[in-house]
Amino acid sequence: MIITIITFIIVFGILVLVHEFGHYYFAKRAGILVREFSIGVGPKIWWKQSGGTTYTIRILPLGGYVRLAGAADEDEDELRPGTPVTIQLNDQDQVTNINASQKTTLFQGIPLQIVDSDLVNDLWIKGYVNGDENDLKVYNVAHDALITEHDGTVVQIAPKDVQFNSASLSARMMTNFAGPMNNFILSLVVFIILGFLLSGGVPVNSNKIGHVNANSVAARAGLVSGDRIKQVNNIKIKDWTDLSTAISSHPGKKITVTYEHQGKQHTTTMVPKTVKQSGQKVGQIGILEETDKSFSARLNFGWQRFVQAGTLIFSVLGHMFTHGFSLNDFGGPVAIYAGTSQATSLGFTGVLNFLALLSINLGIVNLLPIPALDGGKLLLNIIEAIIRRPIPEKAEGIVTMIGFFLLLVLMILVTWNDIQRYFIR
Repeated sequence: MIITIITFIIVFGILVLVHEFGHYYFAKRAGILVREFSIGVGPKIWWKQSGGTTYTIRILPLGGYVRLAGAADEDEDELRPGTPVTIQLNDQDQVTNINASQKTTLFQGIPLQIVDSDLVNDLWIKGYVNGDENDLKVYNVAHDALITEHDGTVVQIAPKDVQFNSASLSARMMTNFAGPMNNFILSLVVFIILGFLLSGGVPVNSNKIGHVNANSVAARAGLVSGDRIKQVNNIKIKDWTDLSTAISSHPGKKITVTYEHQGKQHTTTMVPKTVKQSGQKVGQIGILEETDKSFSARLNFGWQRFVQAGTLIFSVLGHMFTHGFSLNDFGGPVAIYAGTSQATSLGFTGVLNFLALLSINLGIVNLLPIPALDGGKLLLNIIEAIIRRPIPEKAEGIVTMIGFFLLLVLMILVTWNDIQRYFIR
């Protein structure tokens, strides 16, 4: 169980880190301020402020996020009138640090009770010094000033010029798409790595026999490596998928096999051996698929696995839309944990395969046009491009909040359903 838990944390962490780094990287390139890059959620256990971004590690290693300045889903503390803060000034009497938290103190800070502030456009803060209503002062705020939020997180303020909506539409679209894109790249890279980890080479989906086991059903029937199976019981065999299906579906039953040996065609009969796989009886004759150890074949193997995984996910989504939704079609952290347990039992390659499948799954699901997901944000970007004017921030915020609420409800339902599926029933 400990190994499974550690593996789950690592797999989940890699998925989130890669996804969020995509948003982070392209936001930085577009001049958008990334206020915080967090690994994990909950109370922070470590943080460092560098280059305008606060990097945090939080206590629960389940997920993570990036806070883009001015984004509709950014949870930003406001300096409401009456809020007690302490401030620090530079040599030009500009505010460089605002502490709105009771958890920390500023060395030689000036106590100030907020009356009003503008940390977006004109960059100023107004308040009563030491709470004295006879001592009202207005201070200019430095463009890169820091603010300690109520929970003790230190981030940079977000002036208008570095906010998300100040970037070009193409830059915002790329920033939104970058998370899923990184998941696709991770999935493809991991599938290619799996191809190179296959010491015997990657399987070639043909009707050619790569190896015949000694004393097997096939060996006794006269088949040897290099032979091509052309037909099984009058069913034409084009590739290994056809051959595997034809053999496995006849356990313990006599079959007629037509094969090609050194350019000549032969016919023989045999009875596949009956074996149990996943609780079902299947037929085997003791042959292995042809393999290819070339560099290009291993690259192609990774690409084909990537395409197959993506096609399967789209098929499942299509089935959900045409045949109705079921909670069993979804899987949350509990389902991922259960899958991790199965993958761990298959060793390192099993975990890698699971990581690749999860990564492409996460990328595709995040591109669904649902508010609060990256696909929903891209849909709003497309609408903005069509109507040729920005969508009001208030309207975008409302849509995003509704999306978050619906996703939260769905996550609760999915998690409870997963608990019942994997641990109760």
